[in-house]
Amino acid sequence: MRIALVHPALAGAHGGNQTTALRWERLLGELGHEVVRSTAWAGEEADVLVALHATKSASAVRAFRQRWPGRPVIVGLAGTDLYHDLPDDPAAAGAVRAADRLVVLQPLASARLPPEARAKVRVIRQSAEPPEGAPAPAEDRFEVALLAHLRPVKDPRTVWRAVRRLPEGSRLVVRHAGAALDAGMAAEAAEASADSPRYRWLGPLPPAEAARLLASSRLVVVPSIAEGGANVVSEAIAAGVPVLATRIAGSIGLLGEDHPGLFPVGDAGALASLLDRAETDPAFWAELRRRTEGLRPLVDPARERDAWRDLLAELAVGQG
Repeated sequence: MRIALVHPALAGAHGGNQTTALRWERLLGELGHEVVRSTAWAGEEADVLVALHATKSASAVRAFRQRWPGRPVIVGLAGTDLYHDLPDDPAAAGAVRAADRLVVLQPLASARLPPEARAKVRVIRQSAEPPEGAPAPAEDRFEVALLAHLRPVKDPRTVWRAVRRLPEGSRLVVRHAGAALDAGMAAEAAEASADSPRYRWLGPLPPAEAARLLASSRLVVVPSIAEGGANVVSEAIAAGVPVLATRIAGSIGLLGEDHPGLFPVGDAGALASLLDRAETDPAFWAELRRRTEGLRPLVDPARERDAWRDLLAELAVGQG
């Protein structure tokens, strides 16, 4: 089968959508399909269209549907689709209506869709594998990873405020890898990095280097205001790194409602308390790690590959 895989580009940075698209390309190729990946569908022949991001790939969905009305269209819904654009954006809503199936990354996403679209939803959790060659965590400090580009929706400001609240004797250091997609936030990050010994902005890192940074950390923080289902959570689970995350649907759907590392959006005090407790209370850190390791089967690449095999087989039956 020839599959056209369309995803939006993120100028100057390796973003979550690109990470997802590259992984889907690899998994679909492992299933024996020919995958043509691009940032815009140019009319090339394909048996199936897989479009990542309803809003930004809406033109590709519309053009493919007009060219081949009977061929399947799969739309992967991003966090901005679910928690910002829908239901009011005409482009996103049109792509949702046109799709034969909607792929979401965690089970709570369906609640954001109109009832008539929910039967088309299939949950395909993002998989990950631990990186090779990651150094062991440092012994003389408690290193925490933050992997997020500088954008308001990722809310690194809450982390900057939280580290300033830590006790004077804390050995905690946040290592922040991410590109400067917002000039104002870049200036703030540079200032926070200069002012606090507990925060270091490293700028953008190659994906493999960022993965090793994550795997060598004691914790990872995901302070986002909204997420469809962050790749970094799956990567942390695969690497056995405990997760602290905002109490949003995109993270609850991956970690569980009772995950002990959840905190309210924008609550620097709550995050500081969790960071301090993780550093100073070995039992709490061990519980966070136990919860993370219990989720590891969910991010097995074979599980994600099988989910795609089932989805494509389902559409083939439906088209038959």
